Amino acid sequence: MNTASIDSSCPCGSADLLAECCGRYHTGTPAPSAETLMRSRYSAYALGLVDYLVETTLPAQQALLDREAIRAWSLQSTWLGLEVESAEVLGGKPEHAFVTFTARWHDASGEHSHRERSAFVQNNGRWYFIDPTVQLKLGRNDPCPCSSGQKFKKCCAVFF
Repeated sequence: MNTASIDSSCPCGSADLLAECCGRYHTGTPAPSAETLMRSRYSAYALGLVDYLVETTLPAQQALLDREAIRAWSLQSTWLGLEVESAEVLGGKPEHAFVTFTARWHDASGEHSHRERSAFVQNNGRWYFIDPTVQLKLGRNDPCPCSSGQKFKKCCAVFF
């Protein structure tokens, strides 16, 4: 794990210190918005905080994540920056949001840039990332994996 000091700048690109920015979310404070969660996840990649990345993914997807692949990508990359293009709160019960961003990093094969429109859902006061690479075996009438109590087709189906 990267041993960045809490007195260092936050990797998410804010002008704030890590402790005053994403560091507080890494230590348990719920992120207040989807954009804040996305920024703290980028910082977690930069700092090698794999447990945080898993814990902030939709709970129904967590056991299906490849922790070692996440750890390898996190630690074998030099994280170069994050640019948030937009954050759209869609509302609803539960609340959903999209965050569009570009992340930059350097690894053994060169410098990379990745633009993504990520989906998020809020449940019990916490925001979660909906990982599009982790497919759940769900029917349209199954309960939604976000634990909203709704059928999948009426809730998060559009994000999978």
